[in-house]
Amino acid sequence: MSRLIGIDLGTTNSCVAFMENGRSVVIPNTEGSRTTPSVVAFTKAGERLVGMAAKRQAVTNASRTFSSVKRDMGSGRRFRVDGKDYAPQEISAMILQKLKADAESYIGETVTDAVITVPAYFSDAQRQATKDAGLIAGLNVLRIINEPTSAALAYGFDKGLPCKIMVYDLGGGTFDVSILDINSDTIEVLATAGNNHLGGDDFDQCIVGWLLDEFKKQHHTDLSKDPMAMQRLTEAAEKAKIELSSAQESLISLPFLAQNASVPMHLESSLTRSRFNELTAHLVAATRGPVQQALQDAGIRASDLSRVLLVGGSTRIPAVQAEVRNLTGKEPARDINPDECVAMGACLQGGVLTGAINSIVLIDVTPLSLGIETLGDVFAKIIDRNTPLPCQHSQVFTTAANFQTSVEINVLQGEREIASANKSLGKFRLNGIRRALRGIPQIEVTFSIDTNGIVHVTAKDLGTNSSQDITISGSGNMSREEIDRAVRDAQRYAAEDRQRKQTQQLRDAAENLLNQARRAGKKLKGEDRPRLDSAVSALKDALRAGDEYRIRTASDDLDAVLRSVGTYASAPEGENDDGSYDA
Repeated sequence: MSRLIGIDLGTTNSCVAFMENGRSVVIPNTEGSRTTPSVVAFTKAGERLVGMAAKRQAVTNASRTFSSVKRDMGSGRRFRVDGKDYAPQEISAMILQKLKADAESYIGETVTDAVITVPAYFSDAQRQATKDAGLIAGLNVLRIINEPTSAALAYGFDKGLPCKIMVYDLGGGTFDVSILDINSDTIEVLATAGNNHLGGDDFDQCIVGWLLDEFKKQHHTDLSKDPMAMQRLTEAAEKAKIELSSAQESLISLPFLAQNASVPMHLESSLTRSRFNELTAHLVAATRGPVQQALQDAGIRASDLSRVLLVGGSTRIPAVQAEVRNLTGKEPARDINPDECVAMGACLQGGVLTGAINSIVLIDVTPLSLGIETLGDVFAKIIDRNTPLPCQHSQVFTTAANFQTSVEINVLQGEREIASANKSLGKFRLNGIRRALRGIPQIEVTFSIDTNGIVHVTAKDLGTNSSQDITISGSGNMSREEIDRAVRDAQRYAAEDRQRKQTQQLRDAAENLLNQARRAGKKLKGEDRPRLDSAVSALKDALRAGDEYRIRTASDDLDAVLRSVGTYASAPEGENDDGSYDA
């Protein structure tokens, strides 16, 4: 018999859980711990170590030990050992294999199916890489689920009372915040935001930087190029960070950290909580934007929240907890374990998928908007960010030139109204369009996204039924920086984008009027023809000059002439008068 497990594949530590008697239970590893360090090492003898065994020897084998690999998922980075390159998926698969083996040893049964969690703001390339890691580890990944959503599932299961909650998830390498609406049988994600390059590792590096400065002051030596010393400093920084969550001061003592002319050099410094807070204040402040964005997108105020859940080991930092209280006015809930709840929620989702649990429905969302490029470098959104998954939306477009028999569909993801400012996910061409004047063909573009975030796009000419499609397995193939920048740029350049979009729409409307006038001119005689020709000439001059005021005025004049001569009634069916964009 095969069992299903839920896995929190973390940056710093990972956790696994399974269903037992209708409850989600965390599985201890073979070393007896309930979490496993996400560390992989290769000994000089060729042995592969995973978890605590790899972490223990990291100082003496720094160049062959790999940690925080989650931050490289979906990237082209490779880890080279003994002449062989390993992709991040392969290193992550080694961690998953240990979790799988530990689960099988604990349960006493074969494990094949799994639900694996990822940060809510992981791109689809990163999600696909996580699925690939599971496949390499011998797991059938039933679902990729967002970490904050998973934590809410662990918290909300069987609670019964309807409420809106915020999940503030600050882990080892990523930060996410999600707003969820929990009812008796439904958990719906209202909005999500985050930063995929902010986590406990960054807090550690602030301490490492301070220790490097302290050592340089004491010994006039820079240790930043010494791999073994840097590994010891990193371990000491993590230990100090943990100690400062409960103490006001941490003594950092590293004897024989380096040597100069056979003289050993030691480091002994005391780091106070207040100094630690100063060093990391910018990191804590960086969580404010996503929190405010998520609340805004959800359409609620912080006072509307019933609870705030803290997820991820880094939320144990007192300054982080104080920031949450300041942002929400709420005392964070402490009735879930921040290191274990994500794996427990993933396990519960597995129970829903397999039918073991049938009393709850989980509704997640897509983190960024999707659409296509249209005439004038305009981004036409078809699916807005924070749309519940799975979903399918369609929109009708038309051609930009007369007798056009094919169009190129450029699929985009982002928040800018200018197409070139967003991320292109893929392109494909629709051929077989019926020859006709611009504005007459009707081309329906349909986007569908499944529960794992895989995007499928179809373009169909409604006149000929010719169609073409593309499946984008890496639909969110954007880096961490690109995703974060997409939202920031949308806010910073909103006014500029809006103006450019309005200008392009004005020019499109003017071109449509000129097309209408050309058709009308063939039927007009007498004094009406010179009036029409004069209005057309004025609008063409305005377009060449690029003067918006003149374009608007000339368009109004031509519009009045066309209406006065009664030509609108003879406009061909399919004319682009509904405000849709030209593809």
